[in-house]
Amino acid sequence: MFCKTSDNLNLYYEVQGNTEASETLVFINGLTQSTAAWYFVLPFFKDKYKIVLLDLIFQGQSDKGENWRDFDQHAADVKKILEQEKINKANIIGLSYGSLVAQHFAVNHSIFVNKLILISTFAHKTPYYDAIELSWWRALEFGGYNLMLDIMLPSVLSESYFSNPIIPIQMMKEARLDAQQNKQAIFHLMQATKERKDYRKDLEKITAPTLVIQGEKDLLLPVHLADEVHKHIKDSKFIVVANAGHTLNLEHVPEVCGYVKEFL
Repeated sequence: MFCKTSDNLNLYYEVQGNTEASETLVFINGLTQSTAAWYFVLPFFKDKYKIVLLDLIFQGQSDKGENWRDFDQHAADVKKILEQEKINKANIIGLSYGSLVAQHFAVNHSIFVNKLILISTFAHKTPYYDAIELSWWRALEFGGYNLMLDIMLPSVLSESYFSNPIIPIQMMKEARLDAQQNKQAIFHLMQATKERKDYRKDLEKITAPTLVIQGEKDLLLPVHLADEVHKHIKDSKFIVVANAGHTLNLEHVPEVCGYVKEFL
């Protein structure tokens, strides 16, 4: 299904799970992911919850606009879907890039949020993060998504995942490349992160019950970055997943989903 954004772009989304359920879960993707990214997560929730999956503008089956979008705009797009589906309140679950969208959604559209779950998240950048971001940007610029993916994977998957992958690394690369990732669209997504200011003070406006989940071995976003998110959201709960990396919709899935179910 598609929803029109305020600037008349087509935003792709799916409604799955128990469509008659009283509670809704909205899952928001990581940077270069699509709705397919939640394949291993959905079985833990599909019987009890109505589930909304979506591709942000520049992702998957959604339109690839001409201008980059900030996180407030992404959050407004998510709101459009909820309004179209007549969902008054939802549990918002964001992973990595999607967790930033979720943060802005909880600040700007709090009336729609029942509970907030931020996975592999951060609110401010460090010189270390900037260096990784620059390496991804340069790889995309000079070698396309193929090179970017080669450089990205060791930052977003733990050492233990490479030893025992839920999806073999080569198969993952081929699937991502077959998805024909749009180079300019990825630049537009990354621009939002490059331009984002320190958001820690804004997090203090969040009133929804919040769970922050971070991988102990996350190289892209070390635990202390997520801890800052936790500290700035009143009464939030913080869980560190031992020996896990950044991409927690592929790593330690039963454990992560168990924490989410308990929180819900």
